[in-house]
Amino acid sequence: MPETDDDVSGNGWQDDEVRRGWIQRFLAHMTLEEKVGQMFMIDVYGRTPTDPAYEDENLASGRGVRNFAEAIERYHVGGFIYFNWNGNIGVPLDPQQVQDLSNGLQEIARKQRIPIPLLIATDQEGGIVARVRQPATEFPGNMALGAARSPQLAHQAARMTARELRALGINMNLAPVLDVNVNPSNPVIGVRSFGEDPELVADLGVAQVLGYQDEGVIATVKHFPGHGDTNVDSHYGLPIIHHDRATLDRVDLAPFKAAVAAGVDAVMTAHIVVPALDDSGLPATLSRPILTGLLREELGFDGVIITDALGMQGAQVLPPERIPVEAIKAGADILLMPPDVALAYEAVLDAVRRGEISERRIDQSVARILELKMRRGLFEWELPGRDDLTVLGRADHRAVSQRIADGSITLLRNTGNVLPLQAGSRVLVVGPQTAGPMFLARELQSRGLGVTTLVTGLNPTAAERDEAVRRAGDADVVVVTTYNANSYPGQRQLVERLAGTNQPVVVAATRNPYDAAVLPPTAGYLVTYGYQPVSLVALARVLVGEVNPSGLLPVTIPGLFPYGAGLRYPAP
Repeated sequence: MPETDDDVSGNGWQDDEVRRGWIQRFLAHMTLEEKVGQMFMIDVYGRTPTDPAYEDENLASGRGVRNFAEAIERYHVGGFIYFNWNGNIGVPLDPQQVQDLSNGLQEIARKQRIPIPLLIATDQEGGIVARVRQPATEFPGNMALGAARSPQLAHQAARMTARELRALGINMNLAPVLDVNVNPSNPVIGVRSFGEDPELVADLGVAQVLGYQDEGVIATVKHFPGHGDTNVDSHYGLPIIHHDRATLDRVDLAPFKAAVAAGVDAVMTAHIVVPALDDSGLPATLSRPILTGLLREELGFDGVIITDALGMQGAQVLPPERIPVEAIKAGADILLMPPDVALAYEAVLDAVRRGEISERRIDQSVARILELKMRRGLFEWELPGRDDLTVLGRADHRAVSQRIADGSITLLRNTGNVLPLQAGSRVLVVGPQTAGPMFLARELQSRGLGVTTLVTGLNPTAAERDEAVRRAGDADVVVVTTYNANSYPGQRQLVERLAGTNQPVVVAATRNPYDAAVLPPTAGYLVTYGYQPVSLVALARVLVGEVNPSGLLPVTIPGLFPYGAGLRYPAP
């Protein structure tokens, strides 16, 4: 074992030479199997390190082990990623369970032949992509931050998110998203982006990177070299970005360049083809010209490159045993979630033993991973305790979250000053369950309005539309909450029917601002960029005039509303 007396925590190590020497001594003691294991970040079912309830799922799902503990023993993995669907993080959140899981995993790692702390990651972007839910603080997502136009709030939200993640033992956030959403039809990014302006995305993205890292959590910008102009979801297909190099430099790459200059810890690759950067037809994840030529050599990034999940359809362009090998040859350091872990692990080992990949190349990646773990203080082995959980959902965190949400609500149409709603008004709130009509109705009712509610399916039926029209006759105003209306024609038909009544109709798009493009014009139109409780509270506050809307549209809605649009209520 190498000695660890030198200060390598990241907060006070003495110099680069000491750090490099420490890493080289560490590498000299590691077997090839241990080194390759450091390059894997996998997902495992379970609520505890040895959870017997999930053994069958793990064995049947390509992991080749029964639980987390066996994954550490068999593959020497460098990290894990947590999800809700596999039992790691419950909904609602059980903070003690997640902290115990994280601490238990680190204790197992510490007892290995060479103790190396684990990267424990999750996707806590905010808004619609957030694995950690209440009682932790739920922050609005990126496009809401884009509408609020405040790097200071973006930085605060990231710092507070990082504090809460650290209390749970999560030391790596796969965020922020730096994709510039210039395509209204983008099915995978959308409101996960800060907006369509590269400068805005760069400013808010860098603010979040610094916020996470200021609190000791590893930030990971994604999805390089930019997933913002696609109409294919890389989970289910292979998108092609047709931008020329000049457009890529001006739009897609600009936020990543800013993040690299700011010292971001990690960059996640995209499963997208970019012919202007590599005409081989390979996705960026497997492209040496993109990962090594562009990201490493041209942009000067010397941190950790992590792939997007290797089980996604966009990565399935080669036989499964070739994908992890080609990702490493392209320049990746960490292989995220290969669908068959044993196959991928053995494929990489075999490639090294055959000389296709040199052990020196493996050492380069492992050195970057170890350096990152040192820089973020993981080798101090300071695990969070029960008292640290008091930071979750703290009042000052919730206040910042509400401030962001209040500042994000964007009013785009207010014909006849239908808003704010008058005190004592009779209001019908109608919309699909996902869009939060019941929650919104309770918030409006608590503010003195007479509210009735009709909850529909995501694609309202003819009977539901008829019932909405019938109930509208008893209301002074109708509020319709929509959710990705372009994908559900029944929502468009519902708004059309209601717009044909005598009552004024206010539409609140609770996810996609582009809903306006497929809906008929109504008296009022607002955007929340998310359907989380904090955003619905903000919507209610704006609807009744408790808050004057101040959000500015961070994207263009073609033919209707320009970038930067946003109305305010007139002064009383």
